[in-house]
Amino acid sequence: MSNFTTTFTVDRSPQEVFAAITNVRGWWSGEIAGRTDALGAEFTYSYKNMHRTTQKITEWLPGKKVVWHVVESYLGFVDDKKEWTGTDIVFTIEKKKGGRTEVQFTHVGLVPAFECYADCSGAWDFYVGDSLRKLITTGHGEPNT
Repeated sequence: MSNFTTTFTVDRSPQEVFAAITNVRGWWSGEIAGRTDALGAEFTYSYKNMHRTTQKITEWLPGKKVVWHVVESYLGFVDDKKEWTGTDIVFTIEKKKGGRTEVQFTHVGLVPAFECYADCSGAWDFYVGDSLRKLITTGHGEPNT
């Protein structure tokens, strides 16, 4: 079973990419409460009555990697409301030749067998592949709060 993964490359430094990723309010929609910028911090994400999660930052390597462990989840649009609980959301940053930086996003545990896979992977495609990428390259993401 494959975890959902998407990758893109930008003309920005790993430090700039890391700063954008950890500015979660700048690229992810919904309401975000709590710190998103320190190892061990916990934050909640909620969108209407459809999606609510609590993430704990379990890895924090500036310019290289951030991991959020989903401590609690509620997905109101699927039968198993806790599908995301226990999964990990991983951002890996790698400097490439020519000054480019690669961002690899993997939601470990979000697999095709999940009922929410199609909707959730489509949402991640937009929020990571479009909104986060725009925040990194232009300074303005597209969170539709």
